[in-house]
Amino acid sequence: MLYNIKKNNIEFSADTFGAELHSVKLEGREYLWQCGEAWKRYAPVLFPFVCSPEGRAYRAEGRDYKMKANHGFARDMEFEFVKSDDTSVEFVLRSSGETLAQYPYDFALTVRYTATEKGVKVENIVRNTGGKTMYFYLGGHPAFNCPMAESESFEDYDIVYEKPEHIADPAGNVLADKGDTLAVTRKLFDNDAIMIDKPASKAVTLKSRRSERAVTVRFPQSECIAVWSPAGDDRASFVCLEPWTSVPVYADDEYPDIEKKPHALSLGAGEEYSYSYGIEVY
Repeated sequence: MLYNIKKNNIEFSADTFGAELHSVKLEGREYLWQCGEAWKRYAPVLFPFVCSPEGRAYRAEGRDYKMKANHGFARDMEFEFVKSDDTSVEFVLRSSGETLAQYPYDFALTVRYTATEKGVKVENIVRNTGGKTMYFYLGGHPAFNCPMAESESFEDYDIVYEKPEHIADPAGNVLADKGDTLAVTRKLFDNDAIMIDKPASKAVTLKSRRSERAVTVRFPQSECIAVWSPAGDDRASFVCLEPWTSVPVYADDEYPDIEKKPHALSLGAGEEYSYSYGIEVY
């Protein structure tokens, strides 16, 4: 079920399926990609993995497990509606027989969206409801329209990091050395997502060179930021700005046991972890 929130000039909607944002508007203009043929998502929640281990397989407590799909299971499950008010809406996903078959931990994952003066605050809260330590990865995957104005094109945009970064693609090609700007092109994504591990920046912006249109994602807690659009697909009029708790799980494939994966977060019995980022639209 879709829930709509409007505060002043900001309007957004989010669905109980996947607890996924479906829309972010400023003064009626849509900034979020609308689930087209090039990618049939809007802004999925990534849990309990970001990307996948090799073969989607891993071990936990000495037992073999396999995820049904990439990026874990939260994005493909129905959440419970918890509450909403004039500015926010909240959903929760609880462990079940379906999740325990893929992931041996009891949990409650709460996703809360709140309208702000400039956009939307996204909060993901993981609570360990079991009696043992749990391990997980967590992240966001929002896709933003590119172009944001009808008179512009995909290649009229730049990706601008808050601070200078060393940026390389997955093939090792250096895209910027102590630079803060990447020009958006189809070729930029030929080797898949561009990730920065432990970025100096705490914000990244997709910005037009021809107008004032822009969207910024602020990620104060993230240890990795990824930027992605499908390579070579002219139907993909979007760029994803993805804040993650760390590099993806496949970076830890050397360690099959989830308890030993260096970038997995751990949460003791009864403990809670809160992870948030902000979307600002202009």
